[in-house]
Amino acid sequence: MQLAPLFPVLHQILRPAFPGCLWTGDRTQRSIALTFDDGPHLQHTPQLLEVLDYYGIPASFFWLGVCVQRAPQIAKTVYERGHWVGLHGYDHQSFPMLTSGELRQSLASTQAAIASACDIDPELIRDVRPPNGFFTPQTLGWLKSWGYRPVMWSVVPEDWVQPGVSIVVKRTLQQTCNGSIIVLHDGYHGGADVAESTAKIVPRLLEQGYKFLTIEQLWQQGQF
Repeated sequence: MQLAPLFPVLHQILRPAFPGCLWTGDRTQRSIALTFDDGPHLQHTPQLLEVLDYYGIPASFFWLGVCVQRAPQIAKTVYERGHWVGLHGYDHQSFPMLTSGELRQSLASTQAAIASACDIDPELIRDVRPPNGFFTPQTLGWLKSWGYRPVMWSVVPEDWVQPGVSIVVKRTLQQTCNGSIIVLHDGYHGGADVAESTAKIVPRLLEQGYKFLTIEQLWQQGQF
């Protein structure tokens, strides 16, 4: 069963219940964020970068530590091209299933992998998106006490189940509005189609007058 039709409803329920997460940008501005989870991937991410370069737009990537260690040069390329990077855990384990110590180690290991690959200060890598969007009040409390910024989403076309490019594009365009945070995947699940889907989504949204911002820029808007 595909859950894509339920995500907009879930978003409306969870957003007020968990304040302090970045769920959207400023709803009064025609700006959005395009984000990608589960990478970097040796094939999918470079193909995606070609699309982003062609349209000259920034994106935000939430990486798994294990994938960064497999493809450090690709991670470095993503960062050097001006895209924003954040944490998605070390190996996609659900955060609520981890102890405080295990979660902190997962994030620290991922920070270290990104910092090494991209040659940046690990303290600058503070944005965290939980795998599958699963979290609890306790999880969020830990993240904030450790100095991390929790980032969620508002447009989830469920591309990881590979419903087809046309369906991913249709769902994304139908759900996107001012301030939307779109999540696609350039990892092992859904990543095979990510470049093609992005190449169809981006020009349509540009035609509608949307400006693409990074997650950092959405935080700066202060409307979460």
